Formats: sequence, C-alpha cells, structure tokens
Amino acid sequence: MTESMFALIAEELARIAADKGETLPALGPDTRFLGGELPIDSLDLATLLVVLEQRTGQDPFRAGFVQFNTVGELAALYRPDMPTGSA
Repeated sequence: MTESMFALIAEELARIAADKGETLPALGPDTRFLGGELPIDSLDLATLLVVLEQRTGQDPFRAGFVQFNTVGELAALYRPDMPTGSA
C-alpha cells in the first residue's frame, strides 16, 4: 500500500462523510468500510470506487470483483505497476 493511495482514499472518504453531515473518524489500514465505525454505506463505497478510478486511471476490478474489507486492502489494489486506461 502506498501512502499516497491511502491519503487519496482518506480524502475521498472525508468528502463523502462531510456531504452526509458526518465526521470521518481516524483511519488506519485495518479500518473496515462496512459494519464498522465509518459513516458510509454500500452506495457510498461504490461512489468511492468510481472516484478512485477517475482520479487514478486504474480499475483493479476490470477482470472481476476482488474482495476487500479494509482501507489498507483497498489501497493495496492500486499498485503503481498496474496498467491504466480502459480496455
């Protein structure tokens, strides 16, 4: 996981939370997206994935869904060596 990807995820989560009038708690690599303390739901998570694709040019789910539960697991999917652009 790169620090910059973690920071980007944190930035977007803070924006999503603020749009809902919520405050984002402190994040760590083990912070769970759903069913934890983050004030987001599955639609917010889907929105996050779309924004991450737009901002990075990467789609780690191009070949199919990859299971992830935590901020660290999602950040690790966006590797610097991953091809960008659309197929």
